[in-house]
Amino acid sequence: METIIIESSDSITTQKIKDFLKELKVSYKTKAKKEKDKPYDPAFVKKILERAERAKHGNTIKIDPKDIWGSLGLK
Repeated sequence: METIIIESSDSITTQKIKDFLKELKVSYKTKAKKEKDKPYDPAFVKKILERAERAKHGNTIKIDPKDIWGSLGLK
């Protein structure tokens, strides 16, 4: 048995692939992308954007190079 992973970019292509596999009597499984597949944690992005907005208004913070994440309040 072999596993083939196909990532389809649209539903039309996906349906054509499924139809083809049915004709060949090949079993298959589908898996939709989930929200968790996003590359960045939304809470992390929100914190960074808030800090950037504060910096635009002159409200800056001092960053300790030995504890960067702690200085940014991201620990």
